[in-house]
Amino acid sequence: MAATNEDRAALLGELVTRSIPGWAIAVVRLNSAVAGRLGVTDTDVLCLHVLDRYGPATPGALAKRVNLTTGSASRMIDRLVAAGCVRRVPDPADRRRVLIEPTQEGRDRAATAYAGLVARTHAELAGYTEEELRTLARFMAAAERDTAAEAQHFQSTAPGD
Repeated sequence: MAATNEDRAALLGELVTRSIPGWAIAVVRLNSAVAGRLGVTDTDVLCLHVLDRYGPATPGALAKRVNLTTGSASRMIDRLVAAGCVRRVPDPADRRRVLIEPTQEGRDRAATAYAGLVARTHAELAGYTEEELRTLARFMAAAERDTAAEAQHFQSTAPGD
């Protein structure tokens, strides 16, 4: 039996207003718990994700990616260095600059903290067809792109615009 337009609208509504926000809340809660386990703040964990995803970065680039001022980013980096999660290294392209990169200890601690979720996710995805996995990958890429665009919009416009 084919779904009606009303069924489709209800399913889309459930996904957009309940399922996706619920997942986002769970991710924030997990990252907060991981931060506590690592002895850092939630934003520090975000920084570790950024470094894992995009590689070593200058303090200024990190500040932009995690939406901090350069002063706040400097304190964040200090905390992560003290926790053994990152280190400052000379930029091979410009020795006057410094790059922040994760340490192996930081990578290992983060991997351990997220191992349960990774295992659960692999187990869940094992039941999906290749076509379903492609659909999920396409959706996740679009969701990341659209969320980043909305964040940029919020940061570049005044409230009420």
